[in-house]
Amino acid sequence: MDTTPETDIRAVFNPLVRPYLVLKIGFYIASTIIGIPLAIVWFCGVGQWWARHYYEKLECRIGPRALRFRRGIFVQIEKTIPLENIQDVTFIEGPILRRFHLSILKFETAGQSAGQAHDMHFLGIIDAHEFRNAIMRTRDTLRQQMFKSPSAPGSDVELASSLQGIEAKLDVIIDLMRSRSQ
Repeated sequence: MDTTPETDIRAVFNPLVRPYLVLKIGFYIASTIIGIPLAIVWFCGVGQWWARHYYEKLECRIGPRALRFRRGIFVQIEKTIPLENIQDVTFIEGPILRRFHLSILKFETAGQSAGQAHDMHFLGIIDAHEFRNAIMRTRDTLRQQMFKSPSAPGSDVELASSLQGIEAKLDVIIDLMRSRSQ
């Protein structure tokens, strides 16, 4: 991990991502009879070229308020996730990944739709446990700063009033449900 003075933390990726991706994609290509000739081309050079350029484009950085990551060669994907939306960072490490000394960090965010879940993971961050802890520390610090900020005058009274109204409506709903179940 590389730290800059503006509290930016930059992830460093393991170079073993390249051979892992070549083998993984080559296996998928070779899994069909039609793909076997393509797999030969993939293993003989195209895959190595692709993996090298893909690795060079990988970037992940924790800023003071957001996590930013970028990847891709022909189609570049750049995503910025506000730290306050990050619910969990999962660490995944299977036997094949361990063989390559790699792991996957998967990000779960508030409001994440089902179709976006596969886009929010990173393969091969060196010191992934420490990077995950840095994300969580930065997120927690940001949340503490947000809670310490002074609230607008009268907002506490308005909030209490709104909560009392919600509580009264919930009591009515509970009474209706009890009367229907009898």
